[in-house]
Amino acid sequence: MSTAVPRFRLEPASRIKVGSFVDANLATAWVDDEFRTFPGKWGEDPVWGPADELRTARGATPSQALGCRADELGRVSLPPNDPPGHRHTATCLHGAVWFESLVADPGDPSGRTLYALAHNENYPETLPWDPDTGTGYRDHAWPSGLRGPDSVQAVPRILVLRSDDGGTSWTNLGVALEDHDDRLVRLPVNRNRTFPGGVGDPSAVVCGDFLYVFYGEYGYPGRWDPDSASAEVEHRGQCISVARLALADLRAGRPAARRWDGRAFAAPADGVGAPVPSLRLDPADGGGPVSDGHRSFLWGPSVSWNVDLGCWVMLCGRVDAPAWVGDAVYLAVNRHPDLGIGDHAVDWSPPQLLDRRSGRTLWYPCLQPTDDPRDREDRRTSARTGRRSRFFVKELGPEGDRYASDHLLVLDDDA
Repeated sequence: MSTAVPRFRLEPASRIKVGSFVDANLATAWVDDEFRTFPGKWGEDPVWGPADELRTARGATPSQALGCRADELGRVSLPPNDPPGHRHTATCLHGAVWFESLVADPGDPSGRTLYALAHNENYPETLPWDPDTGTGYRDHAWPSGLRGPDSVQAVPRILVLRSDDGGTSWTNLGVALEDHDDRLVRLPVNRNRTFPGGVGDPSAVVCGDFLYVFYGEYGYPGRWDPDSASAEVEHRGQCISVARLALADLRAGRPAARRWDGRAFAAPADGVGAPVPSLRLDPADGGGPVSDGHRSFLWGPSVSWNVDLGCWVMLCGRVDAPAWVGDAVYLAVNRHPDLGIGDHAVDWSPPQLLDRRSGRTLWYPCLQPTDDPRDREDRRTSARTGRRSRFFVKELGPEGDRYASDHLLVLDDDA
């Protein structure tokens, strides 16, 4: 099947600015007759400080919810943090979380059962090494983080939380995907000021009886040793990857996913997978290992099913320098309606440049439905879009940052 990319363009539109702090993909869902999203951050963070900002925005239309002011956001009930050093329990969290993907359980006719795939960041201080279980992180040769030499990098993993009341309260089901300590790329090699490893920034879509999770893979594809590790091997194992978990397991409270290993969804949740080949940047295009800091990679996928064109659409960012610096957003498509057949889940087109803003850094691009009656009647969301959709992205510049939409993405398929 062809991976040809539809013709696409950005059309200027009246600005919709999200009124709260956004530092993740902005996932959305319909609950009853309300459009909802859950921006913000919750939990402990020894580098940036504790956060109690994860809220819900609601509206009768997408623009009402997405344009909510900070003082219009509603509180939600979230699991507390376990004290550092305590074993992880199903009711508590370690570190901080951001909701990056929302899934309404297709088996619940009320539409009030939601699953949130959360980006969860930890440090040796919040999830210390436990030799009895082989989990957590050793405080050894830790690379510098976003706040400079005196800060440290976080390690991301992906959790699943569940709500039975439309998002008012949430319980933690546990880890969907993670990399363990032995895969982290430490000093003296790591100089990227991003992550030393781990998996994060998930975007999940339902296809058949499974939830497919597209995510960023930042770790070494095996045990990392500074004396024997290879930059080429590291590069081959990184970039945007995919895993899946059965909806039946999700409903039963078993959130561990299976990673694509290059042939099948056979690698365990904490095993070594294989990235999407077409999305791993070639060295001739600046691509290289994440730990380098001056090589490029794609990250932060946001995937949606385009109901008008009958294909999957992915937006993602590109990092070109340390500290997540990159001024462009890319688009790729997947023409296979059924992601469960063969290698369909990884058969994506080469990425195409969608937007570039020189002198700015662009993070977390996503598509959202418009206020058009058809979008509302079809209950379209960030994971279900149409020919015309709102393009949102976080823009960082000298004057500050904002998460907003100034354009419509228009797709025209003549392939």
